[in-house]
Amino acid sequence: MENEENVGGENLTVMVEFILLGFSDFPRLEGFLFVLFLIIYMSILIGNGLIIFVTKTDPTLQTPMYFFIGNFSFLEICYTSVTMPRLLTNLWSQKRNISFLSCALQLTSFLVMGATECFLLAVMAYDRYVAICKALYYPIIMNHNTCIKLVIGSWISGIPLQIGQTYQIFSLPLCGSNKLNHIFCDIPPLLKLACGDTSVNEFSIYADVLILAMIPFLLILWSYSKILNTILKMPSATGRSKAFSTCSSHLIVIGLFFGSAIITYLRPKSIHSAEADKVLSLFYTIVTPMFNPIIYSLRNKDVIFALKKLLPR
Repeated sequence: MENEENVGGENLTVMVEFILLGFSDFPRLEGFLFVLFLIIYMSILIGNGLIIFVTKTDPTLQTPMYFFIGNFSFLEICYTSVTMPRLLTNLWSQKRNISFLSCALQLTSFLVMGATECFLLAVMAYDRYVAICKALYYPIIMNHNTCIKLVIGSWISGIPLQIGQTYQIFSLPLCGSNKLNHIFCDIPPLLKLACGDTSVNEFSIYADVLILAMIPFLLILWSYSKILNTILKMPSATGRSKAFSTCSSHLIVIGLFFGSAIITYLRPKSIHSAEADKVLSLFYTIVTPMFNPIIYSLRNKDVIFALKKLLPR
């Protein structure tokens, strides 16, 4: 639904609601996609929920690393729940409309939690750096109060910028169609509906990505370069193997999340492809949260042991 106004000889559209096209180009696949995404969503909720439970209840997992893993799992549940219920509803009911306000709230929540994930991954990398490179000082540096402050800081650091980013996007004059060729309200498809020059907005997006994604990404790379250097100096092959196993699982999550997100938001608007954006968005909104419990449980002996103790109950 839309209302048109003529300002200065140009037809501008006041959007009341948007239409999320999603996978409407493949109507025969929508039933299959609904079942597939429902299974994935349930696995995300169950897998990450199980990690939260074991990291909170098992005495052997009351360490900073598992404190951050538990918080990361909670974030993944929230992050996925911003987009997946709406996607599943659209696939099931074929009603693809989303109100202007709901779209703005979805984008804000999505961006804030995306920024939180960037910072929390950097915090987890710093935790591993301190644990491996400054092992003697680890209990002092990563005390409980510090861990809580780092988690709270990760959650709130991106809020002002992302609210501002959403306000800028939804303040743009819109013209033409109200159809968003995407699976949720995201920046690239919204910019395609904007009239006039959006170069200032694109620059703002690049600046946000540099601050909220590239800086944490560079901090992660720095942490792991120090970790790798320390691991190679370890005299014990068992110690090296355990350290590599723990860090490699973290790097898998980082590669999936940052790789797809940075490609999506740093590409110029002129070369954006709607289909490519949909595929890339699935990686950082669905694939990473789905593999998080697999990576942190099946590759971690402490978590496997804690899960085995729960099975008889």
